[in-house]
Amino acid sequence: MADKSKAVRAARPTALSGKVWFLIVMLSLTGQIAWAVENNFFNLFIQDVFGASLSDVALMVSASAITATATTLLAGVWSDRVGRRKVFVVVGTLLWGLSICAFAVLQNISQALARDAAAAAALGITLTIAFDCIMTFFGSLANDSAFNAWMTDITDDTNRGRVEGVNSSMPLLSMLVVFGGAMFLMVVGPDGSVTYDYPLFFTIIGAIVLVVGVLSAVLMEDSRPEPRREGGYLSEVLYGFKPAAMRENRMLYLVLASYCIFAIAMQVIMPYYVLYLRLPYILGENYVFVMAPCIVIAAVFTIVYGRSVDKRGFLRSVVLPLVLFLVGCALLTVLANAPGVFVGSMLMLSGYLGSVACFGAEIRNNTPSGHVGLYQGVRIFMVVLVPMLIGPWIGSAISASSGAVVGFGVVGDGFTPSSLIFAGGAVVALFTFIVLAVIRRQKK
Repeated sequence: MADKSKAVRAARPTALSGKVWFLIVMLSLTGQIAWAVENNFFNLFIQDVFGASLSDVALMVSASAITATATTLLAGVWSDRVGRRKVFVVVGTLLWGLSICAFAVLQNISQALARDAAAAAALGITLTIAFDCIMTFFGSLANDSAFNAWMTDITDDTNRGRVEGVNSSMPLLSMLVVFGGAMFLMVVGPDGSVTYDYPLFFTIIGAIVLVVGVLSAVLMEDSRPEPRREGGYLSEVLYGFKPAAMRENRMLYLVLASYCIFAIAMQVIMPYYVLYLRLPYILGENYVFVMAPCIVIAAVFTIVYGRSVDKRGFLRSVVLPLVLFLVGCALLTVLANAPGVFVGSMLMLSGYLGSVACFGAEIRNNTPSGHVGLYQGVRIFMVVLVPMLIGPWIGSAISASSGAVVGFGVVGDGFTPSSLIFAGGAVVALFTFIVLAVIRRQKK
C-alpha cells in the first residue's frame, strides 16, 4: 500500500508557481556563475596580476573551502533558529555582489599602500586571499546555506527531483556563461600571452549579483520554517556530527556517504578535465567546440531526468546516470580522438549531473524539518570539503606517471594530465554501489 500511495503522489507532483521557478533558476544560475568566477578566474587573477606562486593559489583554494563549510554550518543553524531564509538570501547576495566588485580595485589598493612593486605584489596576494574568503562567506551565507534551505522548505518528495534536475544543471551551464563572456574581455599580449580585463570582468559579475539580490528582495516570499529554540547555538552547530544524530537520521547519512564517494570520484577528474582536453594531442584549443555541446546535452538530460526521481524513487533512478558516468570514463580512458572524446565527455557529464540531481533530491527528502539549515552545512562538509581534500590528490598521483604534479588541483610547467584519471574516477565511483546496496537493505 505504501508503494502504491507513493506512486499516486508522484503522479501528481506539487505544483510550483512561475515566480518560484523563476527565483530558483535565477538564484541558482547566478550563484553558480559567481562560484565559477571564483573557482576559475581568481586563480588566474592572482597569478596574472600579482605573480602568485602555486602554493599561494593552493592556500587560497583551501581557505575558501574551509570558509564555505564553516559559514554554511553557522548560518544554516542561525536561519533555523530564527525561522527565516529570505533575509539571509537577500543580504548575503547584495554583499556577495559588492565583494566581487571589490576585486576590481585590489590592484590599485595594493599599489597605493605599498612602497614598491614587490611589496605591492605581496600585499595584493594577501588581499586577494582575504577577499576571496570574505566573498566566500557572503556567497555561502546566501547560496549554500539560505537558498538551499529555502528550496528544501518549499518543495516535497513529489517535485524535488524536478527542482534538483534544474539546480544540478547550473554549475556546468554557468561555466559556459562565464567562459563565453570572458572571451569578449580577453587581452592578448605582444608575445601571444592571454589575460583578461579583470577590473571590468569583476565589475560586471558583481553588478549582476547585486541586481539578483534586489530582485530577490522584491520577488521572494520567505518559507518561514518553524523557529527552532531547543538547545544552545553551538550544540545545534555540532548536532549534525553527533552519533545520536546519525542514528536518528540513518538514511540521510547513508545517502550523504554515497554522494561523498561519488563527489570524490568527480574531484579525481574535474580539476584536470579541461587541462586534459586542451592537450595538443587530444583537442588542443578547440576543446570548447567539444565541451560546450556536451555541457548543453548533459544539462538538458539532467533537467528532464530529474523527474525520474519523483516518479521512480531514488534507488531506481540513480543507477542509470552512474552507469553513464562509468561508461563515459571508460571511453575517455581509452579513446583520444575527437569523436571518442565527445561521446565519452557527453556520457560522463550526463552521468555526473544526473547522479548529482538524484543524490540532491534524496538528501532533501531525508532532511529533518527542524534542521534544514544545519544540514546544508553538513552537506557541504560531506560532498564539497572532504572530496576537495581527497580527490585532487588522487588525480595528481595518477597523473604523476606522465607529468610533474604540483599544488592543489593546480598545474605548472611540464604537467601532463593522464587519461588514467578517468579510470581512477570510475574505480572510486564503483564504491558508491556498495553504499547504495546498504541503502536498499535499509529501505527494505
